[in-house]
Amino acid sequence: MKVIYSNGTVGECPKEEELHVLRHSAAHIMAQAISRLYPNAHFAYGPANEKGFYYDVDLGDEKLTDEDLQKIEQEMKKIVKENLPIKPYILPRDEAIKLMEERGEIYKVEHIGDLPEDAEISFYQQGDYIDMCVGPHICYTKALKAFKITDQSGAYWKNDKNNKMLTRVKGIAFPSQQELEDYLKLLEEAEKRDHRKIGKEMGLFMFADEAPGFPFFLPKGMQIKNALIEYWREIHTRDNYVEIATPLIMNRQLWETSGHWDHYKDNMYSTTIDEETFCVKPMNCPGGVMVYRSSPHSYRDLPIRAGELGIVHRHELRGALHGLFRVRCFTQDDAHIFMRREQITDEIVGVVNLINEVYEKFGFKYTVELSTRPEDSMGSDEDWDAATNGLKNALEKLGLPYTINEGDGAFYGPKIDFHLEDSLGRTWQCGTIQLDFQMPQNFELDYIDENGEKQRPIMIHRVCFGSIERFIGVITEHFAGKFPVWLAPTQAKVLLVSEKSAEYGREVYEALRAAGVRVEMDNRNEKIGYMIREAQLVGRVPYMVIIGQQEVENKTVSIRYRDTAKNETMSLDEFIAKITKEIKDRV
Repeated sequence: MKVIYSNGTVGECPKEEELHVLRHSAAHIMAQAISRLYPNAHFAYGPANEKGFYYDVDLGDEKLTDEDLQKIEQEMKKIVKENLPIKPYILPRDEAIKLMEERGEIYKVEHIGDLPEDAEISFYQQGDYIDMCVGPHICYTKALKAFKITDQSGAYWKNDKNNKMLTRVKGIAFPSQQELEDYLKLLEEAEKRDHRKIGKEMGLFMFADEAPGFPFFLPKGMQIKNALIEYWREIHTRDNYVEIATPLIMNRQLWETSGHWDHYKDNMYSTTIDEETFCVKPMNCPGGVMVYRSSPHSYRDLPIRAGELGIVHRHELRGALHGLFRVRCFTQDDAHIFMRREQITDEIVGVVNLINEVYEKFGFKYTVELSTRPEDSMGSDEDWDAATNGLKNALEKLGLPYTINEGDGAFYGPKIDFHLEDSLGRTWQCGTIQLDFQMPQNFELDYIDENGEKQRPIMIHRVCFGSIERFIGVITEHFAGKFPVWLAPTQAKVLLVSEKSAEYGREVYEALRAAGVRVEMDNRNEKIGYMIREAQLVGRVPYMVIIGQQEVENKTVSIRYRDTAKNETMSLDEFIAKITKEIKDRV
């Protein structure tokens, strides 16, 4: 694909950059379409990203409808058909400001004002539309062959809630129509699997205007959450973790010592108690540190693996909230491991193996990313090098492929992130392992070594699920609500063909309940076909236990499977043995 650079030269675009250039060019074409339809619009930022492209636009009091988005897309198609050449040029800073002022582009003027005094500003022009951009771009608008406007949302100028809310118009573009159609099919399937929709249908969780970003778990949702927690406790007990619980609210001084106040205070909730500032915890780690510090430790005690299912609160912008994926209150399946330096590699290997076991249980593939020191970090170069090498050594010992994500570590240490791939091929960042030399130092933690000398422990922060709430959202979409038997909120549903089978149906229900099966009974005066479809499609129940006259006479049960039209007849004892084994084995 040929592209044009800001200096006017034309060249062949590297294959790995083609999609980005197409999408960035699509953003410009979309902006031109918007400017034709809304002459008074002012444009802010319009980048490409891994999800497509968008443009943040100030439309005044204008509110876009779905119909308006279709009109913008149609106008884009006209611009593509016009095959306008895309021409770059460069202006000195003062001339660039003058040009943008003349065109009424107030946001572009402000953006130029943030650039160095001696900066030269590059522009790209297509027809009557001019945009400030470093490029490169496609050479003609006709090179954009496959695109679609997808939706819109609100976005603050410069991502600052104190600034004006703009309209973010979003789209997607691909090199070919087939790739676009494949993507749209994926979107359609993702919409069917939307955890918010499924959660409402199945009665798992809810949200209320009185508590934006704070999920309410309903009884069936709590059954899933508790099943996950029970599994978490089982594998952590096996691997010699102890469980602790730390307070939700702690004094601001603690968060200053940990470094969170300086690095995270805008996302923290605080309150005043006894005329002092207290913070609602956004992380569990300082509480874990306090537990460690509460008693002396010998080298023989280490490693100490302290797990905590801690509820944390973080302030997220209202516009960023999204079902269980982005909330203001969630449960972290945290653990903090305190260890000696020579134990680093073995402990990280142990954590990676545990996380791998969890993800295999749900059928997830995953990739691994090592994130290194960010600009706003704490600590010495020596500690950061040691921490980063510790993570690398563990990954290499495991033979686990990984990529480097430069500068994206936590402020107190580098980290390993696990990116899950779901059944639709989408990726989710859930598990993480962070190696921390700083917090033990900030809190002056120590242990006594074999020579009777004080030494400083090293600390690992790690999660498997990440946020249990978010993980429930991920697996809801991954399984499309058809949870494996051990997780399903209703594992079996007894369906009565008629009132004549009610007595035996009740016996079956009670026997399943006594065996620990999460079971319901449907004895409504409805046709059996209707009850089966409802249990399959709405409740997504793994097993429907159909009780008719024949089952009553033979003291059997007829089992209908969730994903097939197959019926199988067996004794009640056989079915109880089958389903309880699946629950125990977590399959």
